[in-house]
Amino acid sequence: MHCPFCRNADTRVLDSRVADDGSSIRRRRSCPTCEKRFTTVEQMQLSVIKRSGTSEPFTREKAVAGVRKACKGRPVSEDDLARLGQTVEDTLRGVGFAEVPANEIGLAILGPLRELDEVAYLRFASVYRAFESAEDFETEIAMLRLDREPRPQPQPTG
Repeated sequence: MHCPFCRNADTRVLDSRVADDGSSIRRRRSCPTCEKRFTTVEQMQLSVIKRSGTSEPFTREKAVAGVRKACKGRPVSEDDLARLGQTVEDTLRGVGFAEVPANEIGLAILGPLRELDEVAYLRFASVYRAFESAEDFETEIAMLRLDREPRPQPQPTG
């Protein structure tokens, strides 16, 4: 790690702390040459393994771009999309693997999008799951309705 003040390559770690969510490490450093102190934050690089087998760094914006298309004309704000992107990234990082298959990103998007807007969810799911007929939509809508129905509460016996 180079000192940001004098560019010396020899710096010393004074203290290391893991972030509360476990996704990064904060290090307090000191430069022996200029004697200044600075902080670095190290975060795991999350990579996406594409269907072709190639790997590229995960970008939240790329994940949100597909969702943005599904949300076109819906009452979904950019803030909503940003929160969804953060939720998806947190979910993927929570798995604990440095490389994630591309289809896992789609799966991580479906849940939060379903909560955000059901119409956008159906649009996204129709492309992601490659719906081929109206029956595919009907099946998915039936599942949405089932999840919305209140569950009967067990009656106490006695």
